[in-house]
This record gives sequence, structure tokens and C-alpha cells, in this order.
Amino acid sequence: MSTDKPTAARAYLSRVRTALADLPANEIEELLEDVRPQLAEMETELGAAAKVEDLVARLGTPESYAAELRASGGYPPAPAAPEAATEVLPAAKPGRVGPRLALWGLLFSAAGTALVAFSAAVRFDAEVLIGMLVLAPVFAVSVAFLLLRGVDAMRELPEVVRAKAMVKSMREDRSADRALTYLNSLKPAWWVVCGFALLAFGLLLMVRNLHAILLLPVLLVGAGLVMWAGPRTKADGRMLWIAVPVSAFVVGSAFGGLGAAVNLVRDRSYSSNSTPIYTSSMYQDSHGNDSLRYGQHELTNLYVFDANGKPLENVYLYDDRGRPLTITRYGCEKDTGTSQMTGQDNQFPRPKVVEGVQDDHGNVNGYNGYRGYCREDAGVPFAAVIPKAPTPVPPTAPTKAAPPTR
Repeated sequence: MSTDKPTAARAYLSRVRTALADLPANEIEELLEDVRPQLAEMETELGAAAKVEDLVARLGTPESYAAELRASGGYPPAPAAPEAATEVLPAAKPGRVGPRLALWGLLFSAAGTALVAFSAAVRFDAEVLIGMLVLAPVFAVSVAFLLLRGVDAMRELPEVVRAKAMVKSMREDRSADRALTYLNSLKPAWWVVCGFALLAFGLLLMVRNLHAILLLPVLLVGAGLVMWAGPRTKADGRMLWIAVPVSAFVVGSAFGGLGAAVNLVRDRSYSSNSTPIYTSSMYQDSHGNDSLRYGQHELTNLYVFDANGKPLENVYLYDDRGRPLTITRYGCEKDTGTSQMTGQDNQFPRPKVVEGVQDDHGNVNGYNGYRGYCREDAGVPFAAVIPKAPTPVPPTAPTKAAPPTR
């Protein structure tokens, strides 16, 4: 059985059409081509009891939605309404504090989420994610104002209007419009990438710390939410409060993972424990500097003692031609926890550079160690026994031969 009562989608569409009434009919139909299926999908999602107010909560008023269609199509704004109409239906201008808190709270939470994800990825440390708790109150306030005022109030903010005008000007440039169109075509794939990236992030953290398995349920829920909410952001602006923070988290963790990979390659390339791939001469070290050798071994330090076995400090060594025995000096690099070249000189002895790995509790060379560890030990690591010169034996007087006996 059919009814003549208009549905919520038809009523909403009728008001949009009325707001566009000053445009030619064929252009109105062109603007509404993509609106009809979108409204039908939302009405199906809301169910048989859907009302125009439900569509307004998601898309804003039909008049503001029509204004967005005008801006996206490059049409002039709607003509000003007669003064009599404004007298009959006066509109009280709402405050902007709540919408601004909702909007900027979302942007602040997204930026903070990206930074926390970057730090956790570059350090491979799940404990850094505790920093998300600092962002939680800001995000909660943003969501509260979103539910209280709706998305439509935020669309009327001056900064949002300027952003839309900027996008409109970019669309007038054909090259920029092609880039925006291409990026829009990637949106469906992006939400799937976000879902899988969250799971991969959790698995990588588990490689370093098994306690990160506690994060997997949270990341699974986040992956499901972003894959569900992402495609609905165009129809329902409230879904941005899910899609934007998760996207920021994925982008931050991606850059952090890239930074961790660069650090890993650099540490392995310059580690003093690794064999240099190439040296220009058998008498040069991996940095191209002259080297000291004892047999087949390259020397990086020398210890000098006096005749009494006391170690000497700040000794400068020269060869038989008066040339300084200058070799590479190494020290610890704090950021990476590895040894690095700090210069070259002929001063000895030098602090002994000890390298290894440590875990989150500071245990060195343990089973769960993964972060580079380096320290410089001053002093002499051994005691030297200096051989004493033999005491000279004084010569004995020659003995006289005994007289022969008769």
C-alpha cells in the first residue's frame, strides 16, 4: 500500500531544491544527482521512523547544505532573503565557543595522537602510548560539544568557511582539482589501509615487548571503527571524530617506523663491532684514517707504565721520525647508544668504549635487550707487572794457585 506522505529524504531534498531555486533547472538537477542516493542511503540506515530532524543532525540544515553545493559547483551565493521574512522568523545567532571547542579539540587530539604514535614507533616502546591518556580529556570535551551542538554549528565558523573557500579556489585551478579528485578516489582504500596498519603496529610492538598483546583488542576495535566510519564521513560529519584521530595515528606511526628503520640501518653501518665492508688500504681504518697494528690486529688504545708499574696518563706518542702516531678516537653517541668517531689524535690512554644492548628496565645485554647501550670506562683495565732488571753480580778476585808440595 502506498502513501502520499513525503519521506524524510524527499522533504529534505525539497527544501534543498527550494534553496537552489534561483539557479537554472538543469543545473539544479545536476547538483542533486549525487544528493538523492546519499539521502536514500541515510534514510534506509535510520529506518522507517526517520525524520527530517535526523538528517539535519547529520548534514546540517537543507539551506546550509544547499550553500555547500553552490560553493562546490562554483555558483554564487543565494540572494538575500526579504526583510519581511527575517521579521517573521527571527534567528538567534548561536555562540561560537562550543563549536570551536569541538573543532579545535578534534584537531588538537589528532595532532597529539600523531606525535604519540610517532614516538612509540620510532622507539618501539608500547609504554609511550600512555601519553594518549593526556589527550583523552580534550577529546572527551570535543565529543561532548559535538553531541550538544551538532556538526552544522561548526560549518558556520569563520575558519571553516575560509577553508571551504580555499578548497573552492583550488578546484578552480585544473591541476589542483585533478589532485583533489585523485585523493578523493583513494579514500575507500585509505580506510582499509588504516585498519591493517593498526594491526601491523600492534604486532610489531609485540616483537619487542610481549606485554603489548594487551593493546591488540583496542587496536582491533579501532580498526573496525575506522573501516566502518570512514566511508560514512561524507554523509555524517560526526564520523570525522573517529576517522581523523585514527588516520593521524596511522600517519604518525608510519613516519615513526620509517625513522626507526633509518636509525637501525645507520647503527648497523657505523657500529664498531661490525666488519668494515671496504677500506682504502690495509693500513687505514674504516674511516680512512691511519691505523696502528700489532701483528694482524688493529689497535685502538695504548697503555703506558713506568718502571714501577704505575700507569701514565696523557702520554703523547711519536715515531722514530718525530711524527705523531695519530689514530681515530671513539666515544659514545647518546642518542643511538653506539660508538662513533669523535676525532683523531696521538694522546693515550683513552677511555674504553663498551657497547651492548639494554631493556626497558636498564638491564644490560639481557634477553629482552633491544636498545643500544654504550659507556666509556676511564682508567686502566688491568695491572701490569714490570720485569725487574737482574742485579749485577760483582766480579770475584782471582785466587792464587797453591804452591806445589814437595
